[in-house]
Amino acid sequence: MSRTDAERNDSTTVTYILFEDAGKLAAGRVLNQAETSMQVELPSGKRQKIKAAQALLAFSAPAPEDLLAWAQAQQDSIDLDLLWEFAPPDEFPFSLIADDYYGGKPTPQQKAAVLLRLHGAPHYFQRRGKGQFRKASQETVQAALVAIARKQEQQRQIEEDAHALVQGRCPDSIGAKLYTLLFKPDRNSLEYKALALAIKQSGQGALNLLRHAGAIASPWHFHMQRFLLEHFPKGTGFPEFPLPESDLEGLPLAAVKAFSIDDSATTEIDDALSVQPIDGGGLRVGIHIAAPALALLRDSAWDQAARARMSTVYMPGDKITMLPDDLVNRFTLAEGSSPPAVSIYFKLDAGLTVVEHETCVERVPIVANLRHDLLDDQVTESALSQEAPSQAYPFSSELAHLWRFAQKLKAGRETVRGRPERAGGVDYTFRVAGLEHGEAMARVDIVPRRRGSPLDLIVAELMILANATWGGWLAELGLPAIYRSQSGSGINLRTRMGTKPAPHQGLGVPQYCWCTSPLRRYTDLLNQGQIIAAARHGRAALLGAPYKPKDAQLYAIVSAFEDAYKAYAEFQNGMERYWTLRYLQQESITERQAGVLRDGLVRVEGLPLVLQALGAQDLPRGTGVRVQFGQADLITLEQPCRVVEVLQAPGTAADAPPSTEEPPEEEDTSALVTGLHLAVDEAQVEVELGAGADAQAAADQTPSAT
Repeated sequence: MSRTDAERNDSTTVTYILFEDAGKLAAGRVLNQAETSMQVELPSGKRQKIKAAQALLAFSAPAPEDLLAWAQAQQDSIDLDLLWEFAPPDEFPFSLIADDYYGGKPTPQQKAAVLLRLHGAPHYFQRRGKGQFRKASQETVQAALVAIARKQEQQRQIEEDAHALVQGRCPDSIGAKLYTLLFKPDRNSLEYKALALAIKQSGQGALNLLRHAGAIASPWHFHMQRFLLEHFPKGTGFPEFPLPESDLEGLPLAAVKAFSIDDSATTEIDDALSVQPIDGGGLRVGIHIAAPALALLRDSAWDQAARARMSTVYMPGDKITMLPDDLVNRFTLAEGSSPPAVSIYFKLDAGLTVVEHETCVERVPIVANLRHDLLDDQVTESALSQEAPSQAYPFSSELAHLWRFAQKLKAGRETVRGRPERAGGVDYTFRVAGLEHGEAMARVDIVPRRRGSPLDLIVAELMILANATWGGWLAELGLPAIYRSQSGSGINLRTRMGTKPAPHQGLGVPQYCWCTSPLRRYTDLLNQGQIIAAARHGRAALLGAPYKPKDAQLYAIVSAFEDAYKAYAEFQNGMERYWTLRYLQQESITERQAGVLRDGLVRVEGLPLVLQALGAQDLPRGTGVRVQFGQADLITLEQPCRVVEVLQAPGTAADAPPSTEEPPEEEDTSALVTGLHLAVDEAQVEVELGAGADAQAAADQTPSAT
């Protein structure tokens, strides 16, 4: 307390004090006072020791709580502009301006009201110490008033938008930033603050609130934006880099007639095959892989662009490619072209045993692009097993040779595995038409395709052979690469990626190195650069290889690729589930046969759909049931389902439907049901999905989404 204020009061009557504590004003009864401190009792009964310098106003009446209550009620009526006019240009104590404002001798309540008003108006008055102030310049005051008005208008808008959301209406400002608010919110934005206020007022989560307000018109768009904002926040377009220059025409032209085997919609054709008889018996089997690594040198602009994506992203009806179309078209193994390729040739004896192999960098004539969906019904086990293959389909003789070779390769792997691979099973191809006209106009067809068809087996086995052989060759030359290994069993099966070769238990090979999809996977592109160095320099390849042993960037790429590949696979599986639920609605399917898996899960027959079914919890695995579907939620991808009839006990039917088959050893059925859970604040989505077996990925077939 200043001595001037103390002199205005009889020291024998001073019982109360107004003081500042941690930037706030408080009042209490003085219990005792020393030269530099005093002990004060607050109205709450709490006692507090303060410094004498903290005291701002001594008074004997009214009671502290009454003084503060009166001052707080009166402060807003004090004219700030008038106070500012009265205030001297230099520093002044609050008591001085209180004298001027009220005239004469203001009461303690009036002084307290002026002090509160000065404290609450920093844009008019700058604090200069305990009870001391200095008025701001006129320019500062005007700028502050404009800012205050703007803030008040913003708060009004926040409250109006929040009220609209609670009432079930979505303001345009929030609708324009809908997906950013859900998945990548700016917590300082007005829209986020309005949504947060609406959540608080309504007690609902962000997703439910926005859905109720009609903000999410397209579930498909919702899922797409969730993924794109997370993994492609700058959009899916490619940078405007010039295409890389490379002398590809100078490569030797292979004396082969190669053909690829893919689905009709595949545009990134990575691999092709060739078969040539050898004089005296035997075959020369060529596996030809598109060679973008010839042009995409390490750390070049396009190499970095591919590394940023790590892989092509597949989904029903669309894809986001790792490389731009112009680059893909330059290297894809298109029919009628002779693109550059990295070829590995296997010399087979009359018994189809591999005698030797060699790798070449060359141009390969591609005479045909064979298509699964057009040939699967013709290229059957029966047709391929005939002594004189039918000429009803192209390359019948070559395919017959490759079929026998693939069977031998598979048998050899199964011997190493110690058990045969699971036969049968179904893959599904999704074909989405009309999506360009809007989600409501889109139609989806889901086409089952038997897993392990002859064409599947041929491509899978030859790609496994190439990947395993190249991986071993790189290791022998001391060149680092990115490998996949697998160990364990059942749900404990673990697949890992690393820079050192290790056995792949699931495939039954001593090492496995992804090399055969360089247009679609960055690991394959990187490994191909190492293979090219090995092919050109042999034992001296280490000198010309893009990556040397213990290169730190390799480890970073392995980690980044695993994260991206997992996220992309989860997204693809989620979108396939979305379109499967759409298919149920489109075809008005309300009931379907299914097979019980475990823990109440059932696999719906003829569809790639696993659901939690009410009534299946106590049924044995393999039980055939009929299930009834409720109304699906296309946002959360939840599909209500209940068992309405038990059709058969496990093992009672002569030919049980595919849905009742035991899941493959690699499959963890507890992770087959997709669930989306959105947090209230940011609505981040967590997706729990099952992963496909590596043996299927080894086929290098473009996923069904294409």
